[in-house]
Amino acid sequence: MTGELIVPRDAPADLIRAAGGVVVRVVDSRMEVACIYRESRGDWTFPKGKLDPGETFEQAARREVHEESGMRCRIVRFVGTTNYTHRKGRPKIVAYYLMEVDEGEFEPNEEVDELVWLGLDQVRARLTWDRDQELFDLVCTTPEVRPWVVKDSAAGG
Repeated sequence: MTGELIVPRDAPADLIRAAGGVVVRVVDSRMEVACIYRESRGDWTFPKGKLDPGETFEQAARREVHEESGMRCRIVRFVGTTNYTHRKGRPKIVAYYLMEVDEGEFEPNEEVDELVWLGLDQVRARLTWDRDQELFDLVCTTPEVRPWVVKDSAAGG
């Protein structure tokens, strides 16, 4: 891991801090990525949520991924951030981590209605938000991330 994300001191006072994961698994030598559907927002995205008081971005990413997906995951490495204006008008930053599943399985819950596992070639088209598509592009093209992503998928992906 690359260490904890630091938000600049001059960040807006009302900045929403959140974290999430691009969750992956290998099935039959094929890399798959988890995408979640939230009916309340009508979107396909990656699991994420706000930091609790005193929580680091990494801790929040693990907790939120577990809460939304039912899976306990380990962080492989930091991927990047998305920055946007929240639907209530506040600035928001979300730190994302590439994560591998250790255990657990999805069940619909208060926040997430559906979870699908998609091949690398299907993920971008499923995601609702441009910012998530751009983040996924980072997963597939960043030199530090790409070798890990493609190491087991070359035979089947």
